[in-house]
Amino acid sequence: MKYLMVLLSLVSTSVFSQIEVQDAWSRATAPGAKVGAGYMTLRNKSAAPDRLVGASSSAAARVETHVVEKQGEVMRMREVKGYDVPAKGSFELKPGGPHLMFVDIKRPFKEGEKVPVVLRFQNGGEIKADFEVRGLGASKTHGH
Repeated sequence: MKYLMVLLSLVSTSVFSQIEVQDAWSRATAPGAKVGAGYMTLRNKSAAPDRLVGASSSAAARVETHVVEKQGEVMRMREVKGYDVPAKGSFELKPGGPHLMFVDIKRPFKEGEKVPVVLRFQNGGEIKADFEVRGLGASKTHGH
């Protein structure tokens, strides 16, 4: 039993170190805004898939995982229970697609600041990331 516990702790640690957060960013928000969005690429270097199951930030009351879907001629946003990150693959959160929604932000996000986020993975534990706040009209390629 003791060896099994050691093996499980090594596997858990190994998976944790295999998830990388790249290009984490958010747009600046207008004065009085109550929500903001976050984008990034999650890279999984492990041979095992993982799942982003939640997030939190001191900058917002809560952080939700959202997707954007087209329903007829209308684009609608809805909350989902997380995002699958494939083994040896990546998952991109981007404008017009999957993204983090910062709900009830405590103050506007200002260009040049960082928004601290803790990402929770089903197998990989928690990863801290700082989201770079870019200008109001920022897109993925802005500044990069």
